[in-house]
Amino acid sequence: MFYRNHKGVNFIKEKKEYGLWTATSMIIGICVGSGIFFKVDDILLFTGGKIYLGILVFIIGALSIIFGSISLTNLATLTDGTGGMVAYFEEFYSKKLASAFGWYQTFLYYPTVTVVVAWASGIYTILLLNLPDSLDLQMGIGLGYLLFFYALNILSKHLGGRFQVISSVAKLIPLIGIGLIALFWKQSTPAIPTDIPLQPVQDVGWGWLAALAPMAFSYDGWPIALSISHEVKNSKKIMPLALTIGPLIVLGVYLTYFLGMTHILGSEYIMSVGNGAVTTIGDLLIGPSGKTILLLFVLISILGVVNGVILGHLRMPYALVAKQMFPQPKNKTTQKSQEFYSAMISLGTALTWYLIHYITQKFGLLKTGDVSEIAIVFGYFYYMMLYVKVLHMYLKKQLTNVFTGLVAPILAIIGGLIILVGGVSSNPKSMIIFFVICSAFCFIGFNYYKKRHITLKPN
Repeated sequence: MFYRNHKGVNFIKEKKEYGLWTATSMIIGICVGSGIFFKVDDILLFTGGKIYLGILVFIIGALSIIFGSISLTNLATLTDGTGGMVAYFEEFYSKKLASAFGWYQTFLYYPTVTVVVAWASGIYTILLLNLPDSLDLQMGIGLGYLLFFYALNILSKHLGGRFQVISSVAKLIPLIGIGLIALFWKQSTPAIPTDIPLQPVQDVGWGWLAALAPMAFSYDGWPIALSISHEVKNSKKIMPLALTIGPLIVLGVYLTYFLGMTHILGSEYIMSVGNGAVTTIGDLLIGPSGKTILLLFVLISILGVVNGVILGHLRMPYALVAKQMFPQPKNKTTQKSQEFYSAMISLGTALTWYLIHYITQKFGLLKTGDVSEIAIVFGYFYYMMLYVKVLHMYLKKQLTNVFTGLVAPILAIIGGLIILVGGVSSNPKSMIIFFVICSAFCFIGFNYYKKRHITLKPN
């Protein structure tokens, strides 16, 4: 059932299913995907093998998530609205802009991220089970995972939330474990195979800045946790805690793994061997079965991302219907029927993008990336609008905390600009096309609410 708050904004009153652990694990589980296992060599190559520069890159790359989420804790305590960031735009900007952002998230951001990560789960399943590698098999396995986690979350919110906690804990084991083992590691670094060209430590000048963009992408996904805020017990207290604790844990885990890898293997080995360094560390620490065990943890890590994004996407159409930003289903007035309607839209959108992704990969239509690039960079335009709003509220003395209202949004804006500049400069032509597509969906959402507002009276 839909309700209105004191400002006339619709919200959904429903049973509170989740607590601090689920909200925090969504942030950790979505941000810590498979990328971190294979990012260390890239970071070191950009920084010339300088470990201290690598640490600096991790810290700077974390600005957008840590300070962005801390900034939004101000907004999380001031609204009960559904839809995560959609509620923030509705409450603090306008309903038309909120509708535009909601359509962007529903039809671009969530589904494209979901299908690409599901595809990745198929890739790592093939590696784990030593199956014949082909795009068709990758996509087939990924589709199976996609449908399984949709069914899991549709049938039981509790089971979906429980898996998110379990997968988040599981993926932290190898990351933290490698860092802890490194504290007591006394062996010398392994020799670089003779058939692999040596990548020596060298001075790269300001070239290390190139590592900021890919590192920033590895932190992406944290806003998805905001979509379940209305289903979190005591959300005005819990969500600010989750938005602060989660990102700090992510940064700590990343640094622990990075320092552990470089201590055990050495910069030159990691840069020279590349992604193969991941399996090397498994062999050194565990033995011949180390590669298999590490790949299993990577797969669990990816599946945690799939589950987390689906968990967030399922709520979006439901929230938009409540706000009159999306067509109301006919003869579906109960909460369960509304949730099913929302789930079918989410699933249908994901399957559509899954087919599009398959076609682009099959025929090489996107030479340098995948369909998720359509939405990831574009989202930071919206995120920075919220950071600016927090800063404006502080200057108007509507907020009083200097750190969360002034320092955090300024640093978050800097982090967002890094992502925008890095993303656009990495592939200007593709990004222009992607931005046009994203803008088109935003315009449809904006225009839909505008026309509905003219033709329909508020409830």
